[in-house]
Amino acid sequence: MRFDELNESNYMLFAIKFYDNPQAVTKDDFESDLKRIRYIKRLLKRYKNTGELKIHLIMNHLIILFNVFNDAAVPLLFYNLEEDLWPIVKSFLVYLKRIPEYPKTKVDTIDVDKNVIQQLQNL
Repeated sequence: MRFDELNESNYMLFAIKFYDNPQAVTKDDFESDLKRIRYIKRLLKRYKNTGELKIHLIMNHLIILFNVFNDAAVPLLFYNLEEDLWPIVKSFLVYLKRIPEYPKTKVDTIDVDKNVIQQLQNL
């Protein structure tokens, strides 16, 4: 199956294909790792609505996502997040140097959130 663009019908297959966690032995382990995207989404929405940014918690979830999904974490994140959250998550990805370089993607056209970048640089 080709994954040119994620959609509802191929999302789960994409996630399963790129999932690599040797310690995971059950479906619940996989679902638990996939839920991290929801946690990140909730934290980004909180920042968007209240200005409260839990940098370390978001970073921890992102690092775990990259550990178990590798580079596939980027499309999984952008598929699950609303467009108004994209600049925030891109700021974290830029800081972590996890923006795919080739081929050029629509991620390249997204601006970063300057406030988030500033807070990340102060770590």
